[in-house]
Amino acid sequence: MQTVHAKPTTALWLMISVVLVALNLRPSMAAVGPLLSSIRGDVPLSFSSAALLTMLPVMAMGLAMFFGMGLARRFGEHRSIAVSLVVIGVATLSRLWLDSALELIVSAIAAGVGIAMIQALMPALIKSRFSDNVSLFMGLYVTAIMGGAALAASFAPLVQVQTGSWRAGLAIWAVLAALAWVCWSAQRSGLAPLPQADAGPQDAFSGNRRAWLLAVFFGLGTASYTCVLAWLAPYYVEQGWSEQDAGLLLGFLTAMEVVSGLVTPAIANRRRDKRGVVAVLLVLIILGFCGLVLSPGHLTLLWPCLLGLGIGGLFPMSLILSLDHLDNPRRAGGLTAFVQGVGYLIAGLSPLIAGMIRDHLGSFEWAWWSLTAVIVVMLLIVTRFNPQRYARHIR
Repeated sequence: MQTVHAKPTTALWLMISVVLVALNLRPSMAAVGPLLSSIRGDVPLSFSSAALLTMLPVMAMGLAMFFGMGLARRFGEHRSIAVSLVVIGVATLSRLWLDSALELIVSAIAAGVGIAMIQALMPALIKSRFSDNVSLFMGLYVTAIMGGAALAASFAPLVQVQTGSWRAGLAIWAVLAALAWVCWSAQRSGLAPLPQADAGPQDAFSGNRRAWLLAVFFGLGTASYTCVLAWLAPYYVEQGWSEQDAGLLLGFLTAMEVVSGLVTPAIANRRRDKRGVVAVLLVLIILGFCGLVLSPGHLTLLWPCLLGLGIGGLFPMSLILSLDHLDNPRRAGGLTAFVQGVGYLIAGLSPLIAGMIRDHLGSFEWAWWSLTAVIVVMLLIVTRFNPQRYARHIR
């Protein structure tokens, strides 16, 4: 099937809409870490229970990936994304009135389902509309995701200070969902349906070994991201930092993710073999985790910088590796939906495991060491992604 090409003006507004939508895919999780101390002072939560506020949305994202593409085929991608923005906005706004751990967790799950629906659809949309520069536009999309996390991590504590309420720090991000919904709804007429493929999006991949390897690779990389998102700020609060300073540090890390998410895919855009770029990113993450454990009080900005540069580039590159395996946009989108579905189920466990480690050992250090070992395994996996053999693995 031929790729859909939009007119320049339509493509510009579509890309602006995609960026605004992407900004909504992390604030519901990223705002929790910097405010966790205040939340735990008001709502009874152990570190293991607090991990559910990050874990369950990620798990919901994984599960929803498996039916997201099917719903889009039935109701249309435009309507599906619009409804997902409403779900995210309502779930986020509801936190103004929530008083129990269960209610917070339910709101997190609801937001996770909305996020998953959008993330299941966007890679196929980008590959279809921007086929000549998939890596570049995937980088812009993922950069916007990281940007949303940076905004929430940096400004949620400031909102709390100004309003005197951690609930306001969690709920204010519903404004982003409303803005994205207005812009997305306004350009509906310029959005043609995705081209059809010959096979169902997930059914063709559940028995494919390469699809599972890509999913495990994505899941292990995202485990690092979700753990850092959930526990970096609490880790530095335990080191004696204020919530506001710890939130700004997490915001700095996510700002580095934004930079890497934009620059790394642009560097890799014209490379057929992207293994070298991915390997460099993995080494940066290893150095960052080692620094957090061995020298958290020295070169304080260096370790989050290395982690941000590594994680920020790894997320889009993991998706790009999947997209590169197939030419048909809907089939490639189906593969990335499968990869993200399995991957988020894997990644969702990491904040809980790290929280249990903290509850039992009294420190996050062993969690950072465990993630370092995971990244070493990923270095071994990436050597298998030779683009000359893609056609042998997935057709």
